[in-house]
Amino acid sequence: MIFLNLLETLVKALIVPLHWSLKRPLLKLLFHYHLEPSARIGFSWVYPHQLCMGAGSRIGDFTVVVNLQALTLGGYSTIGRSNWITGFPYGTPSSHFAHQATRCAELIIGEHSAITKDHHIDATNRISIGSYTIIAGYRSQFLSHSIDLNLNRQHSEPIVIGSYCFISTNCIVLGGSALPDFSVLGAHSLLNKSFHESWFLYAGMPAKRLTPIDRDAAFFSRSIGFVL
Repeated sequence: MIFLNLLETLVKALIVPLHWSLKRPLLKLLFHYHLEPSARIGFSWVYPHQLCMGAGSRIGDFTVVVNLQALTLGGYSTIGRSNWITGFPYGTPSSHFAHQATRCAELIIGEHSAITKDHHIDATNRISIGSYTIIAGYRSQFLSHSIDLNLNRQHSEPIVIGSYCFISTNCIVLGGSALPDFSVLGAHSLLNKSFHESWFLYAGMPAKRLTPIDRDAAFFSRSIGFVL
């Protein structure tokens, strides 16, 4: 078993620097990933159990994706460089999260959405990001699990980010929280609960609903995710 694990790790390492014309067929053959021909993975370690990349989607260089059950990128969505994306898949012999039989360690990114760079995404429980949403700036943390102090055990909750959202730099988003469609999360904010009213700026430590958003702002009606 140890030999097989070492062999698998070696094969993965050899695939990482390959050109996409070679990398894509190998990933499809060996790991049964669903990868559109126009999708791209850079010089990155991206090995979830299941991977689905839509047309035009991108994963940049120096990003690490490990210990995920599934990673799904919608069409033209992007994960930038130097991101750390991890989780804790189910079906392991570990006693961690044994009480959460329906938990799924997955990251789902809608079409035309983007995670920029230098972010930490802990998808021990499902993290879903809608379409045309940007996780902007640097060093934001999405933490779907923590320790339940009352029960003295690891516990996880999903995170839901809507469509046409803008999450500013250096935010913390905790498990069980939600940001509705057409919302902004201000810089250095802590999102630790579920909000449901669209068209507002949420900000603070912890985040609160603040000022309304201009519904005519072009960001919230764009048909192409990339912002010049």
